[in-house]
Amino acid sequence: MKKIFLLAIVLNVCVVANAQSNYGLNFSSLRNSNLTLENAIRLGLENNSDFLTARQEIVIAEQKLSEAKFRYLPQFALQGTASLYDADSPMLLPDIATNRLLPPTHTTDKNSYYGVGVSATQYIYSGGRINGALKAARANLKQAQSRYEAVKNAVVLDIKKSFARLLAAQENVALTQQVWEQVSRWSISSDTWTKIRQKALLAQLQARYNEAEYELTNARLAMLVSLNKETNAPLTISAQMQPVAVNEDLPHFQLWATEFRPEIKSAIYALELDNIAIDLALSKRYPDILLNASYERVGDSDLSDENKQVSLAIRLPIPYTFSQQINQKKAEQRKSTLRRAALEDQIHTQVTASFQKMTFWQTEVLQRQKTFEDLDKLVKQALKYSSKAGISGLEALRDYVQTGQDYLQALRENHTAKAELEWAIGKDL
Repeated sequence: MKKIFLLAIVLNVCVVANAQSNYGLNFSSLRNSNLTLENAIRLGLENNSDFLTARQEIVIAEQKLSEAKFRYLPQFALQGTASLYDADSPMLLPDIATNRLLPPTHTTDKNSYYGVGVSATQYIYSGGRINGALKAARANLKQAQSRYEAVKNAVVLDIKKSFARLLAAQENVALTQQVWEQVSRWSISSDTWTKIRQKALLAQLQARYNEAEYELTNARLAMLVSLNKETNAPLTISAQMQPVAVNEDLPHFQLWATEFRPEIKSAIYALELDNIAIDLALSKRYPDILLNASYERVGDSDLSDENKQVSLAIRLPIPYTFSQQINQKKAEQRKSTLRRAALEDQIHTQVTASFQKMTFWQTEVLQRQKTFEDLDKLVKQALKYSSKAGISGLEALRDYVQTGQDYLQALRENHTAKAELEWAIGKDL
C-alpha cells in the first residue's frame, strides 16, 4: 500500500513536470525580482487560473478512465435489512430492501423479518458498450491533455510578449533619459528666434522621455497581469535584448505545426469521440447478457434460513429513437471532420503569417541595429565637444532618439514574432 501511495505522488508530480518540462523546476512564486524569461514563464504558469483549471480537467478525466475500467469487474453489493410489518396477504418489499417476499402476519406469530446477503453481477456480453465507454474515456483524457497544452501555450505566448514589451520599455527609458539629462544642462542662446527653436526641440526630447516613462508603467502593469500578480507588486526583470533569428524554412514549420499543435490533436480526439459515439449508438441493437449470483441468510427471529441463487439474464433495449440517435451522431461526426479541416487551414495560415512576420523583422532589426550603432558612436564623439544646445545638435539628438526608438521597436517586434511563430507551430525554437 505504501508503494502504491508513493507511486501516486510521483505520477502527480510528473503531470506538472511534463507541462513545464521546457522551463525546468518549479519556480517559487514569492520571488518577483530580477525575473528571467524562463522564471517569468514558470511564475505565470503557477498563477494562471485557466492553466490550473486545465490541469484539474486532466485529473477528472483520469478518474473517469479508472471508473470506466472498473465496469469490467463484477459489481458486488452487501445488503442487510430489518423489517417490521403487518400484512393480511403476501407482501413484496421495495427494491431498497432487495424485493423480498414476506408472508402474511396471520400465518406466523412474528411481525418482523431480518436478512443479510451478498450479491454479484457480472456483464458477460454488452454489445461493445463497456469497451466503447473505456475508449471514450481514453479519448476524453487525451483531449483534456491537448486542451491543457493549448492553454499552456497561450499563457507562455502572452508572457513572452509582455516580457519583450517590458524589456523594450526599459531600454527606451534609459535611452531617452540619458539624452534628456545631457541636453537639459546645455545653455540657451540669447537670440530670440534661436531660443524659440531650441526650446521647441528641448520640449520634444522631454516629451519623448515622458512618453517612455508612461510606456514603462503600462508595460510593467501588463507584465504583472500576465503573471497574475497584484498590480502594485514589485517587479523587475533581467535580460539582455538582442536580435533573434530562425533558420528553418516554412515547410518545416508547417510540418511541425501538424505534429505539435495541441489544437489539431484535440480535434483528432474529438473526431475519435464522435466515432465511438456512433459505435455506442449502434451497439444498442445488441443485448446485454448478465450473470447474477447471491447468497443470503433470512428469518423472522434469527438468520436460520439460507437462500442461494445464480441467474443468467438477457436484456435487449428497444429504444424508439434508435435511428435518430445514429443520424445525430453521424451528423456530429461530419461536423467534427469539417471543424478539423477548417482548423488545419487556420493553423497553416497562422504559421505562414508568423513566418513572414519573423522573416521581415529578423532582417529589419539588423539593419536598424547597424544604423543606431553607427549613430551612437557619432553622438558619443560629438558630445565630448558640445557644451551649447545648438539647433543642429538638438536636431541631431532628436533624430538619434528616434532612430534608437525605431531600433527598440524592431527588437520588440522581432522577439514578439519569434514567440508567435513558436505558438503557431506549438514548439519552442
